[in-house]
Amino acid sequence: MKPSAALLPPGSSRRHRVFLPVLAALIALAWLSLWAWARSPYGRYLDHGDWTASGPAAFLCRVVPGGTVVVPMALYAAAWILMTAAMMLPTTLPLFNTFDRLTAQRSDHGRLLILLGLGYMTVWGAFGLLAHALHSAVLSLFASIPALAWHGWLIGAAIIALAGAFQFSRLKYRCLEKCRTPLSFVIQRWRGQAQARHAFMLGVQHGLFCVGCCWALMLLMFALGAGSLGWMLLLAAAMAIEKNVRWGRRLSTPLGVALLSGAVVLVATHA
Repeated sequence: MKPSAALLPPGSSRRHRVFLPVLAALIALAWLSLWAWARSPYGRYLDHGDWTASGPAAFLCRVVPGGTVVVPMALYAAAWILMTAAMMLPTTLPLFNTFDRLTAQRSDHGRLLILLGLGYMTVWGAFGLLAHALHSAVLSLFASIPALAWHGWLIGAAIIALAGAFQFSRLKYRCLEKCRTPLSFVIQRWRGQAQARHAFMLGVQHGLFCVGCCWALMLLMFALGAGSLGWMLLLAAAMAIEKNVRWGRRLSTPLGVALLSGAVVLVATHA
């Protein structure tokens, strides 16, 4: 008997057949929302444009107290949560599948799964806020020193080179191994006591390892354009393969070489 089958308690197969389609539907809804947003007149808000210049966002910035900070942050948070749900939730399917099987007989089974997801998304949300703060600081620097705007491509080249170099780091592989072994990850950390808190913390801990192996690739969205669904799909597929497919680790080196080569080409074309 396969280990995964042994984890499946009697009578839980129906719930198992329902859970994965529901999670897949949530991921599909996130992608559909991003597609509709990108094609709408407000698509520039996905691409970290000047949210305060014109349109409804500019009006809200004027009428909401502290609107020049609050409104862009709210728009960014919405975009980031959608992007994270679309790109990162597919990479966590083995974790959710394992936890779903282990908790299938509990009366609060559904609530525990939701808390697991909330813990995971909380970590990525915190990372997104840090990335947003860094991005805003860079934009402010460009605004104060106009000469930097002529060399803005250097920021993109640096991010691409950083993502490529990180593909070869020990931290990347240590975090990736934790993400690739969800069964041992859950068994080592799940005690079944204070279930709600432990389920949330399990999501947080897995989210930390997930950020640890994928943060550099996610930062590429600032260099490639957060509104580019094509790049989102490509990066999401690369991260899902790295984490969930047996031969996925062999993708890390070619991807790192490709990113470093892209950074060199970008520098060469602008030098």
